Amino acid sequence: MGYLFTSESVSEGHPDKVADQISDAVLDELLAYDPSSKVACETLVTTGQVVLAGEVKSEAYVDLQEVARNVINKIGYTKGEYMFEGNSCGVFSAIHEQSPDINRGVERSDPMEQGAGDQGMMFGYATNETENYMPLSLDLAHKILYILAKIRKEGKQMTYLRPDAKSQVTIEYDDNGKPVRIDTIVVSTQHDDFVKPENDSPEAQLKADEEMLSVIREDVLKVLMPRVFASIHNKKVLDLFNGAITYHVNPTGKFVIGGPHGDTGLTGRKIIVDTYGGKGAHGGGAFSGKDPSKVDRSAAYAARYIAKNLVAAGVADEILVQISYAIGVARPINIYVDTYNRSNVNITDGEIAKKIDKIFDLRPKAIEDRLKLRNPIYSETAAYGHMGRTPKVVTKSFHSRYLEDKTVEVELFTWEKLDYIDKVKEEFGIY
Repeated sequence: MGYLFTSESVSEGHPDKVADQISDAVLDELLAYDPSSKVACETLVTTGQVVLAGEVKSEAYVDLQEVARNVINKIGYTKGEYMFEGNSCGVFSAIHEQSPDINRGVERSDPMEQGAGDQGMMFGYATNETENYMPLSLDLAHKILYILAKIRKEGKQMTYLRPDAKSQVTIEYDDNGKPVRIDTIVVSTQHDDFVKPENDSPEAQLKADEEMLSVIREDVLKVLMPRVFASIHNKKVLDLFNGAITYHVNPTGKFVIGGPHGDTGLTGRKIIVDTYGGKGAHGGGAFSGKDPSKVDRSAAYAARYIAKNLVAAGVADEILVQISYAIGVARPINIYVDTYNRSNVNITDGEIAKKIDKIFDLRPKAIEDRLKLRNPIYSETAAYGHMGRTPKVVTKSFHSRYLEDKTVEVELFTWEKLDYIDKVKEEFGIY
């Protein structure tokens, strides 16, 4: 008997994602002016307020208010009626210098022996069920919200949309773990109060709410989903939309109050959305606001890089890679592999792990260098997932009232590159 599996995503206007984006924007600003910056920036957002906290060691000086306001305005919180608006919200900073006790465990005279910024275990996962080697349920959930945000920002259709939104996709799998069909799609989107009740009675309010819900549901089915279908170029995936899909659109009936006014947001509360949507595993460490000396981030990217290259090389159809570290120690404590009995090579998972250790240098500094992580590349990761994205080179500009403006060319999502396939094939004897 087959099974159902569900993944969720949240939009860039979700309060937790607002917090993530502010934290990563602060990190990018610091790295742009001082690539050696050590940063751990946490953000809290609530009604009319942003609170920044954390530890920083840097030669750069950042106008935190300006950074936070720019992020909020870019997301789309630009109206006072949202009760959280970029130009008027309060921005409070409680950031202080990094503990010297932590710093001495990280920095070394030989940079390649730089210690891990913390202990912990990190996981990377990949599956060949999609072209980007991501779980299909999460890939579709991200796509729905990314396109919904494009519609909102274009301002031509669904003009009632507000920035906060969530999606969920449930897929039916067969006994062999192959996707068979899309079972359920959930879309919850914040919206303007665009139908007013005739009077103050509960009945009139309910009628107005039902009219709004009817319009939103119709637009999700006839505006949003056709654009989602048009963005899918894999016929096998399109064929999964082959049955009576259950759609839940704004199941509560009304979603006017949202964003940081409706729910407090915190950095790092969407780690499953950020990674694999519940597939594989997660070590528990968040990403946003952390510089790459924190292996919570850099080693999780490295583990994804390894898993993706191994699956793409044909070592397994699905693979989970765990790497663990001790604070201040450069080399990993262990490497663990699980191929879910879907390996294509005639060796054990333990032997695969040993080959990974031979192929990839997993010291923190080596990861930083290989994946070019000391660049300001993190704002783009803070919404719609850190994994499964398309590597690309972009030019980014940074403005500072204290230093000269800066323009840098950087490569985004380097951990998604498939540039180790030949080395993996050679090591595993795959021809």
